[in-house]
Amino acid sequence: MASLRDVQNQIAGVKKTKQITKAMNMVASAKLRRAQERIERFRPYADKFYEMLGDLAAGADESVHPLLETRDEVKTVGIMVTTSDRGLCGAFNANIIKKAMKLATAKASEGAAIKMYCIGKKARAAFKKTEYEMVRAEGEAMGNFDFTLAASVGNELIAGYIAGELDEVHIVFGEFQSIAKQVPTDLTVLPMAAQEVDAAAESGSGDYVYEPSVEGLLAELLPRFIKVQVYRGLLDTSCSEHAARMSAMDNATRACDDMTDALTMLYNKTRQTAITGDLMDIVGGAEALKG
Repeated sequence: MASLRDVQNQIAGVKKTKQITKAMNMVASAKLRRAQERIERFRPYADKFYEMLGDLAAGADESVHPLLETRDEVKTVGIMVTTSDRGLCGAFNANIIKKAMKLATAKASEGAAIKMYCIGKKARAAFKKTEYEMVRAEGEAMGNFDFTLAASVGNELIAGYIAGELDEVHIVFGEFQSIAKQVPTDLTVLPMAAQEVDAAAESGSGDYVYEPSVEGLLAELLPRFIKVQVYRGLLDTSCSEHAARMSAMDNATRACDDMTDALTMLYNKTRQTAITGDLMDIVGGAEALKG
């Protein structure tokens, strides 16, 4: 059985760990509020943008813009994976990486070459060990980013698709649904799926007259649409990261309380055993003296 000093040291260590996890929970909570505000401000813009673009593209032919073209044969697939830079957020990063790995494996089994665009240290570290080509790796990007990062990555994806270096582009990110639920999501951004365009067009409020021409507007808006989707993935992942870390630290704090209770009980039992042993020795000595 462990000594009293050993148990006391364990209790002290668990209490210090609890202080750390509680502080990290509070920090994650504050960051989550800011991240939620960012994504709540952005989503109405993204939704209206999606609706307008669907109305524009619904009646347009694929030949109007290269980003609307669907390739007959998919030879190369670009996958952008967005994770956090830091850990201690449960299985959040592992689930996103698993989703991206499953997608890459499925596309590779169909004979397509895979090009990875990794945003976040966890994604970079995971896919660095695979045989897939890593075109871009941003290791310290998720702590503080703005639309500039989305524009840079979006331009790279668009240029690759127009040049024929990519035949399909996917974004894998953690979609924020609530504090308790973050869902790994695979979003196909290129080519723009016909069903997505139709769904967006159906949500429109009516017919519009566009000036300049629809072709001119699509040439301007389609690239921006891709960047908006990339930015959406970054914002969702950032918000999901803080929510997952807050939940993980909350669970860790409760686990520390449970461990403290168990160790306190062990301490009491150990102390009682020691006291009982001492009393037995005293009683035994007294009986020996009487004899």
